[in-house]
Amino acid sequence: MGSSERAEVIEFRLSESARAERPVLVVDFGGQYAQLIARRVRDARVYSELVSHRLTADEIARRDPVALILSGGPSSVYAEGAPLLDPAVLSLGIPTLGICYGMQLMARELGGSVESNDVAEFGKTELDAHDSVLFHDLPAEQTVWMSHRDAVVAPPPGATVTASSQVTPVAAFEDRSRALYGVQFHPEVVHTPHGQQLLKNFLYEVAGAAPAWTPAAVIEEQVERVRAQVGRERVICGLSGGVDSAVAALLVHKAVGDQLTCVFVDHGLLRENEAAQVVETFSGHFHVPLVHVDAQQRFLDRLAGVVDPEQKRKIVGEEFIRVFEDEARKLGDVRFLVQGTLYSDVIESGGEVGVAATIKSHHNVGGLPADMRMELVEPLRLLFKDEVRRVGEELGLPERLVWRHPFPGPGLAIRIIGEVTPERLEILRAADAVLLEEVRRAGLYRELWQCFAVLPAIRSVGVQGDERTYAYPIVIRAVTSEDAMTADWARLPYELLETISARMVNEIPGVNRVALDLSSKPPATIEWE
Repeated sequence: MGSSERAEVIEFRLSESARAERPVLVVDFGGQYAQLIARRVRDARVYSELVSHRLTADEIARRDPVALILSGGPSSVYAEGAPLLDPAVLSLGIPTLGICYGMQLMARELGGSVESNDVAEFGKTELDAHDSVLFHDLPAEQTVWMSHRDAVVAPPPGATVTASSQVTPVAAFEDRSRALYGVQFHPEVVHTPHGQQLLKNFLYEVAGAAPAWTPAAVIEEQVERVRAQVGRERVICGLSGGVDSAVAALLVHKAVGDQLTCVFVDHGLLRENEAAQVVETFSGHFHVPLVHVDAQQRFLDRLAGVVDPEQKRKIVGEEFIRVFEDEARKLGDVRFLVQGTLYSDVIESGGEVGVAATIKSHHNVGGLPADMRMELVEPLRLLFKDEVRRVGEELGLPERLVWRHPFPGPGLAIRIIGEVTPERLEILRAADAVLLEEVRRAGLYRELWQCFAVLPAIRSVGVQGDERTYAYPIVIRAVTSEDAMTADWARLPYELLETISARMVNEIPGVNRVALDLSSKPPATIEWE
């Protein structure tokens, strides 16, 4: 499949032997929650694919989906250039659920009315639900998450209003005869407490989908795909020691065995003692062939004087590929490179369905050089982090690796806000080690999605031992999340923060101030760069 074709549709279908049921197609209209809908469907153990709104009715029919879900989106259905749907799709007889923009588009296409509200609804909203298929066995009064200004003011002919809020009289509708359903709120987000059950009602009761999709099915499919892609060729895997590259390596090793050689590049941007742990784990525990490349100076030379975060990411991504190409030639001109690219990486780097905005370039996606000479093997490309962990458990990956906090490919380079230098790396490593040690000691590590230290390349005045200091601050970043697409700042105990701050200032030369990041995502991202 060429890049132009990939821009039209994200496709991750199971083989006929592994797929017990037809897929649910989530049609993406550019909303940041589109991929989360697909994830929620998978949480219900029903296989889903995220596809472009540009697909025609014939193309959708050929995929034989068990159901369609129309996502939200940032546009108004009346705006020039707003993403639209082939009107014939709604006449295919496929059970369809429209969410937010998807509901509005459905209503408009079927003869209903959509208008701009005088008062917008953003955030938690109280909903009055009526007896219906979607709200079966759900409370009549419940909290939902709204995010809209336009709203359906009249449902399509033949549809019945099934829920309302104070601002939105038509907060949900259904047309059982045509299996068409719409909700103005977002059932896929955690802020809608009964949203997952509503989705299950649609999947199980309306669409008749069976909860049969499992990590074992993912493994079976990816093993088949890797074998088909690489044949008898040799493969190298860019191993970082994190859960993503570890699971990718084990999947590919399961598929091709000794054809795989893992290459661990120590770029000098890792956490404390990380390089030694990676070598021990994969050489000693998994007995996977491993080449350890010490390239610290090479990366530091390339990063010297660079402060722009996008440039840092691209430099690290390109240099990684160049190192891999060098090692591939030593191994006999290996043609294939395995990477642990995740779905969230793809989405934040601009997506593949042609409507998502670029949040930042990930080295696994946006930082790859245009003249790269190896073909990528990405068995995790359309999995979310929690799905990767379940696959890792299925493959027998040790718990300490499965639940390791995410670590970015560019490493500490994007946790130093400013130029990367050996001195700053040493300070940040020490601060990060203190933070993680105390968080683990407090028994909070598994409760957090991510916890790390950030070093802004600025200095502030302090006083230690009756002397003036001029040293760096350390920022603590700790968040809770389910998939990294949204995140909330973690409420760490004050006593823990006090201990962390005291240790950092007392034990790490060059640090005289500790701050706490209280930003959620959105509007901030989890990483600072």
